[in-house]
Amino acid sequence: MNAKGRAQKYGDNVDTDVIIPARYLNTQDPAELASYCMIDIDPAFRGRIEPGDILAGGGNFGCGSSREHAPIAIKASGISCVIAKSFARIFYRNAINIGLPILECPEAGDKIRQGDEIAVDFDSGVITNLTRNERYQAQPFPEFIKDIIAKNGLMNAIGKRG
Repeated sequence: MNAKGRAQKYGDNVDTDVIIPARYLNTQDPAELASYCMIDIDPAFRGRIEPGDILAGGGNFGCGSSREHAPIAIKASGISCVIAKSFARIFYRNAINIGLPILECPEAGDKIRQGDEIAVDFDSGVITNLTRNERYQAQPFPEFIKDIIAKNGLMNAIGKRG
């Protein structure tokens, strides 16, 4: 399992209210949620994203309300992976549960810059910054999390086990 794309970089404490503002939570439709993703912190986000891009953040990414709409909006936007210095625990769980790969790596969170070309090997946890010719080591996913992500979320993973 791998990801490759341009980095969309944000700072510390990106909370779920700026990832998907509460006024847009009257839908469960991922495409509609994606249309408002990051709108309050970065109105140009939606127009700049290309499928496969990687969202890079600072510390405490996904803090705030425990809404699972936040990782759903990110994933539906075309983001293939989120890398941050650290994640709010509930956001981390929600992201894995909906099948959005996220890696915690303080060094990558510090060094990745907006627009850097990033490649991620989820099996080894190696994050390669192709623009800066740097490598960062994250903790690779255990097999059960790789299974959940590969099956596009926890509910699909449970359903496919029969």
